[in-house]
Formats: sequence, structure tokens, C-alpha cells
Amino acid sequence: MTLVGPVRTPAQMLANQSYDGHSSVHDEATAAKLGLAGAPIEGPTHFSQFEPLAAALWGDRWFSHGCISAHFQTMVIEGEQVQAQLTLDGPGATRAQIDARKADGTPVLTGTASIGPDHGETALASRLAAAIARPPEKLYVLDILKVGQKGLGDESICVGQDDHLGDLYPFTLRQKLQTITEHISYHQQDATTPWGGAIFPFEMMSVITNAFSKQAGFTGRQPALGLFIDLEVKMLGQPVRVGKPYRLERELMALGASKRTESMWTRTTLFDGATAVAEVLLHQGVFKASYPGYPADAA
Repeated sequence: MTLVGPVRTPAQMLANQSYDGHSSVHDEATAAKLGLAGAPIEGPTHFSQFEPLAAALWGDRWFSHGCISAHFQTMVIEGEQVQAQLTLDGPGATRAQIDARKADGTPVLTGTASIGPDHGETALASRLAAAIARPPEKLYVLDILKVGQKGLGDESICVGQDDHLGDLYPFTLRQKLQTITEHISYHQQDATTPWGGAIFPFEMMSVITNAFSKQAGFTGRQPALGLFIDLEVKMLGQPVRVGKPYRLERELMALGASKRTESMWTRTTLFDGATAVAEVLLHQGVFKASYPGYPADAA
């Protein structure tokens, strides 16, 4: 069984993103310096196109127990169209294959969607295992980080409709919902939901967990420009509610390197009291060419 969503044109929300005093890769001029075709839209934006498809299969359980696990393949530039597709593994299955493509067929992302509590082998499980098994020999930007590194220990977050989340995410939830590709009633202000109030879209989970990660010590040497490579968002029994405080725990799971990037895998868990309610696994890379003085023979 395959479900295909409508063609959408995602909006760029990070054109004014900055960190450590410089623009990000989502800025047109900065992207051009790296030889990119344009300023990419943030990868998690595409997660929203899968939500109606997954909810059509699994109902409200999707919002409390759902998981999207994806590897980003090709950047999307504002104005380009994207279509999402979900293929169920079999009748009654709790897991499906997902992919998103541009109008010309260019792959945007591939991965899995599933509902728990047993999600089985997600798309990123093997990718993370491979990164753990093959640590890089030498790093120059992320060398100040260590596998097993934990967060601050007392970090918490509470995000309402109009709260600003700093320079990394220069928009509010209300602004995001005005441009989001799918308008789901559970995400809207004053929504009536089985969980007592409005809940966050899956694409906002990376915002909530990553907005203040640098203050928690999860950043490499600067200046350097980064981009998301892989992302997994997993609900553990309840969705994350708007305006509700959560405690965050972070751990650096693995470090890596490719021809163009150095990268790190981090897992951030959100807790409601002592109960873990969501996990976000993020693999983000930094472009070697963006770090001044990066050794030519190591790039």
C-alpha cells in the first residue's frame, strides 16, 4: 500500500539564521561561497508532508507513538516543489518506507516512518552504528568534542506560540504555522486534542532540541558552517505540547568525517518529569571549506 501526498512548495524560514556572529548556509550569499546552487531549506521542513499520510494509516497513535527517521539526500531551494510518499511494509504493518522527491524526480530524502512502542530497525539505526564503528582518525573543527559527552544536566525548555528561539531559529511557532506545508488541526493554537492542548509538528522537534545546543557545549570550532545530514524524531507515548515545560538530556553518540564535512551525531531526550516523551537523533555536518585554515591535505 502506497500513499502519495500533494505537491508542495516549502518555505525558507532560515534566511536570517546566524550563529557565532556570522550568517549560516541558509543565506544566499553564504551558500554561493560554498559552491551550492542556492540557500537550502532546512531538511526537517519536509517532515510535515509525511504527517497526514502517517495519520491516515495509524490515526491519533501517530502523534503519540510515531517516528520519522530520514537521511537527507538533496538540498531543496525555495521555490522548488516536493512530493512525499509512504509505502507500508505490509497489511497491518507498523512501519513504512518513506521518500520525498522534487518535481523532476530528484530524491530529497529517504527513510522510515513507524509507530511504537516497538519501532524495529529505523532508517538511521544502521547509519549510526556504522559511525560508531568507524571513528575518524583526525578532526580539526569538531576535535573539541568527545563521544559520550553529556549536556548541562539542568537544561529545560518551554515554547509557546510567540516565543523566540534565538539566532539559530529566527521565527516563532506562530510564524512557522503560517507557512507550514500541512495545516493539521492538532498543531493550531487553542486546539482540542486528546492530550489537553496544541502539540508541536514533527518538524519543530529539531528546533526545540537544537535551538540552544551550542550553549550546552555541543559545537565545534568557529567560524564554520553546518548542515543537517540525518534526522530521527521519535515520540515515546505522548506528543510534545505547546507551552509545556520539558527537561532536556543530551549525549554525543558519534563523530564522523567525509570528503567535504566533519560531523557529529547527538541524541536529545525530552522529559516530562521523570518520563521520557520524545527523542531526537540528529546527525549534522560542518563544511571543511568553511573553516579558515583547514589543512588542504585533510580536506
